[in-house]
Amino acid sequence: MHLLPSARLISRLLLGVALCAASAVASAAPDVIRIGVATAGGGDPITWGGSPGGVARANNWLEEAFKGTGTQVQWLFFKGAGPAVNEALSNKQIDFAYQGDLPAVVGRSNGLKTRILLGSGVRNNLYVSTPKDSTLNGLEDLKDRKVSIFRGTNGHLVAINVLASKNLTERDIKGVNLDGGSAQAALVSNGVDAAFGGYEYFKLRDQGLARIIYSTKGQDPSFTRQAALLVREDFEKENPDAVQRVVDVFVRAAQWSSEEQNRDALFNIWARSGTPYASWQAEFDGDTLAVRNSPLLDEFLTARYQAVADDALKLKLIRRPVSVDGWFEPRYLNAALQKANLTDRWTAFNAQGKPAAGERQAAAAPAR
Repeated sequence: MHLLPSARLISRLLLGVALCAASAVASAAPDVIRIGVATAGGGDPITWGGSPGGVARANNWLEEAFKGTGTQVQWLFFKGAGPAVNEALSNKQIDFAYQGDLPAVVGRSNGLKTRILLGSGVRNNLYVSTPKDSTLNGLEDLKDRKVSIFRGTNGHLVAINVLASKNLTERDIKGVNLDGGSAQAALVSNGVDAAFGGYEYFKLRDQGLARIIYSTKGQDPSFTRQAALLVREDFEKENPDAVQRVVDVFVRAAQWSSEEQNRDALFNIWARSGTPYASWQAEFDGDTLAVRNSPLLDEFLTARYQAVADDALKLKLIRRPVSVDGWFEPRYLNAALQKANLTDRWTAFNAQGKPAAGERQAAAAPAR
């Protein structure tokens, strides 16, 4: 005699099948992961420098990590830098983003839901360059001059703070909003009197086309610019395994980029972006690779992002306050460090940019 299953048993069976199906969907690899990079980049294929991410890109390490999973890796480069990346995040055109601190803060203030996964190119310097025949010699000479500032990027706020160190405000200069390439062209053609920017000006200097009259190198770490890898919050929740693979690769790249014996090879890889080897030499002169290429979400990085958020609100660059609480997600980084036996590889720094208790430690910021 065969007994028919009860309605309750059938209900339980159907629920179990549904849960298994939902679990399978949640763990399925995404068809594509799209990484947005806040620079136009250069070379063929297009890449960028100044970040261990550029090493992962040049060596196809991310593509290698997803081989056989059915997931395609796409890299997208944005001439409009951080602001353009925010627009792409808002429209869900990219899943991950490499961008600077201020644009990330602006995005969060405007409601973008992202999670910061690791540092990727920290303590970047800022420079002021002038046309080659300029008579300007320092920050004090910028008053009432036509000066290029790429507004909304991580150099914008540092430029404001650098001006403030000489009792100047952005209103004291005739600011012109130009992207990196346009600013360089304007310098060469005397279209501006000076320009704030990064290591790209070393190329013009070495070609005899411009002068560098100011640098933040060796000054207060608060005058440096930070960059990080972040992910859309909804993508992270739906694809934790894919996020872990990406973080594992960026940590691998950070490790390789932190080894001093790889300095020449690193600068040669970054030179594929169109910024010459000599420019990277100048930018990193006197710096330890492991400090500049550390992936740690340490107190220094979190404090800098909070300071940027506070300053941006005070200067009305954002309308709503931003807190770093709950923004940094260290679990993927911590897992990658443990998996690769790198928990003691990098030195964690305190909010002032000094070694935390003088110890080498992973010390990712705790989840809040």
